[in-house]
Amino acid sequence: MHNDGSPAPIRAVPMVADGRLALWACIRSTGRAKPHGTSIPVRDDPKAPAMTSALAAGFALGLSLILAIGAQNAFVLRQGLRGAHVFAVCLACALSDAILIAVGVAGFAVISDAVPGVVPVMRWGGAAFLIVYGALSFRAALGPAAALEPAEAGAGSLTKALATCLALTWLNPHVYLDTVVLLGSVSTQYDGRQLAFGAGAVAASFTFFFSLGYGARLLRPLFAKPAAWRVLEVVVGLTMWAIAAKLILG
Repeated sequence: MHNDGSPAPIRAVPMVADGRLALWACIRSTGRAKPHGTSIPVRDDPKAPAMTSALAAGFALGLSLILAIGAQNAFVLRQGLRGAHVFAVCLACALSDAILIAVGVAGFAVISDAVPGVVPVMRWGGAAFLIVYGALSFRAALGPAAALEPAEAGAGSLTKALATCLALTWLNPHVYLDTVVLLGSVSTQYDGRQLAFGAGAVAASFTFFFSLGYGARLLRPLFAKPAAWRVLEVVVGLTMWAIAAKLILG
């Protein structure tokens, strides 16, 4: 302390050589840090960035595979516009994708090689279902305007909505190609991190379907007009038949 009563400035006291050596020996023995100038940084777990990278890759690929409009997405969009069993439909789609992704990551290629007849059966069955569903959409578009009003259409049967949703999912061979074959094959590139990759793809599916189902309500003012519903039904019908034609033609 100075004579005038003011505190004396604190001076940095350097570490003694023995102290530095002891500290460095301790750090080297634990393998958690290394000296860098006067600081002692802590090394991060090398597995954490790898897991995050696999998770992000699975999310990005899974989202890109389901962004394009298809039979399943068109059905979820229409349910969302009508406010009919939105949660149940979105959950059924997301859970179905989760199961298929899990099968793909576990190795669906082995199953398809062991039972080669699975692919043709799913292809023709899915094509037949899509043709019928597309025809129903065209009939709705050409029907009376009252049949196209969302308020008058009602929520409909939950059982019927779930049955249609599950049929559009499980009878579509492209779903197996995307979720099982493609995602399953890509997951093999992440040795030891397949679980993180699959979790990212599942997260993408849940994010997409619930965003599509509940985000559709923003378009309700547009679809208050019967003409907009006619256009939607025509688009849905064309989508169904285009996918069916692609399945038939191989």
